[in-house]
Amino acid sequence: MPDVASPAGNHRPHPRYGTPGRLWGAERIRGELLKVGIRVSKRTIQKYLRIARRHRGGGQTWATFLRNHADRTWACDFIQTYDLLFRQVYAFFIVHLCSRRVVHVATTRNPTRAWTAQQLRNAMMGGEGGEPPAVLLRDRDDKFGPSFDQVAEGAGARVIKIAARAPNMNAIAERFVGSVRRELLDHVLVLDDEHLGFLFRKYRDYFNESRPHQGLGQRTPAGTTIDADVSKSIAIKSVLGGLHVDYRRAA
Repeated sequence: MPDVASPAGNHRPHPRYGTPGRLWGAERIRGELLKVGIRVSKRTIQKYLRIARRHRGGGQTWATFLRNHADRTWACDFIQTYDLLFRQVYAFFIVHLCSRRVVHVATTRNPTRAWTAQQLRNAMMGGEGGEPPAVLLRDRDDKFGPSFDQVAEGAGARVIKIAARAPNMNAIAERFVGSVRRELLDHVLVLDDEHLGFLFRKYRDYFNESRPHQGLGQRTPAGTTIDADVSKSIAIKSVLGGLHVDYRRAA
């Protein structure tokens, strides 16, 4: 039975049949196969299940966890850059995993633990991020600390620290960092932390409301689709002094 056995053996979804439920036993799989007219003995299914589970391990994968909880998960991180006089300035952000919407941004020269905890409090209590998350992802940077975790846990969020040297565990935040550098910081001279804050907020609004995302089917995090009334003229709006352009159909 190669078409059914091969997904178990190499742990990849079969292009025709997909991957069986991770929690299913042999009898459950046998029953599902009978529904589509495939007759296989329970012993044969058990054989391939042993192979698949030996390679996969017993726990839920990180990717599966994120898919299951993305709608109630926030991720946060810092972006370090330099101003015109080569002084360090920092931008802190929080992004919603499912929609990719940036729910909070702030900038400072001195990102203390108390400052970082206050930014999370602002995001959760100030209405910027909407409903507080159930899960909050952060790295092990010393700029967070126990007070940051206490704010999150006080709002009912479980804080998960990503493993050291494992940026893919916080891939959405890492991708946003890359977008900010490529689409903003590589093209401007930052005067100071207030100037960085102004630029960052403008970019956040553009990112959320106007920038199409491949991972969202070319929609924006705010939900704007590519569908438009083609009978109307095209309105052009300059963003960040012409660094980007927002094209819309006129209202």
